[in-house]
Amino acid sequence: MSVNSKRTQVDRTALSVAFTVGLYGAAFGAAGVTAGFSILQTCLLSILLFSGASQFAVVGIMGAGGSAVSAIATSTLLGFRNALYGLQMAPILKVKGLKRILAAQITIDESTAVATLQENDADRRRGFYVTGIGVYVFWNLFTFLGALGASAIGDPSVWGLDAAVPAAFCGLIWPRLKNKTHFVVSAVAIAWALLLTPITPAGIPIITTVLLAVIFGLKR
Repeated sequence: MSVNSKRTQVDRTALSVAFTVGLYGAAFGAAGVTAGFSILQTCLLSILLFSGASQFAVVGIMGAGGSAVSAIATSTLLGFRNALYGLQMAPILKVKGLKRILAAQITIDESTAVATLQENDADRRRGFYVTGIGVYVFWNLFTFLGALGASAIGDPSVWGLDAAVPAAFCGLIWPRLKNKTHFVVSAVAIAWALLLTPITPAGIPIITTVLLAVIFGLKR
């Protein structure tokens, strides 16, 4: 495959993920306004925080009457995984100064996932930036549109927006399951997360699956 063809393939994957995930920003925009945040406050959460799970935690907790301290603590816990992504991407990106700030802002699930799918560092960097910037643009655009049309959108699940992000991740993860061990780890992680979901706070089931990866990794 030529260099240009490879870049086109990386861009196509990155932009398809960016648009699909960014579309879910409409659900956040609607949720923010429904929870009592103004359109400006809702949009600022997307612009500055830019971490879907953490944003939903903030509006969910405060919308239900929870304190700002509780909302911040929960969103910080959910966002801790981004710091781990940063450790993984730093040797690949090798950025300094203002570029380091930009890279940190777009170090999210999707940009890391698309980057790690690539075969060399050049394509990893391209996948990271195209995905990260793409998600940022689309997420903030649709957050604004969702906030404006909150009353018209109603329940986001009616529109199927709640399935957009899981569908995108299934598309990213499936090609990486190349042997029996990968399938077993994935199956156990899914079962573990489903088991904990009804009895633990939001975000904990996913975060604890990291322990499974460590356990399986140590046994290899």
